[in-house]
Amino acid sequence: MRPDPAGGGSLSIEVELVAGRGRSWWPRPGRVFAAGPTHTFAQLAEAVDRAFGRWDLDHLRMFVLPGGVEVSWSAWQDGPAFPGTHDGRRARLDLLTPGSCFAYVFDFGADWTHLCTIRRVSGTTCPPAVPALRGSWGDGPEQHGRDTADGTGHDAPAGLPPLLSSWRHLT
Repeated sequence: MRPDPAGGGSLSIEVELVAGRGRSWWPRPGRVFAAGPTHTFAQLAEAVDRAFGRWDLDHLRMFVLPGGVEVSWSAWQDGPAFPGTHDGRRARLDLLTPGSCFAYVFDFGADWTHLCTIRRVSGTTCPPAVPALRGSWGDGPEQHGRDTADGTGHDAPAGLPPLLSSWRHLT
């Protein structure tokens, strides 16, 4: 069942940071967003990146949806989507279904990977004008590694869906 854009329903999207800058993050910092099915993946990505404190936003981005469907674009010089993918500036969140998991990758160099889950869909709540942060837990690491992490982090536990090949060794 897909959300009904005409019905004004609102999506609740949970986003957890899985890995980035060569390490797994555990416990995973997370953010919850309210969004509408007519919002684009680019709008969701901007909300996620800002909620995780990213400030250098001129990087490649990609979502990997169930079934291997890919949504991409480059924010650098307003670059195009990758061949064979949907353009994230036009593809809308109505491609998602309640309960589904998908992945978001920001900055292919640092490889910030996120597990995203559609937690609920409300047909009575009007979505915000743009995807909006509604809740959070855990501190997100500094984008370019200038934090004071002491190396005491733990490996991520098993249980990630095999959406990205880099996650297969974590499952």
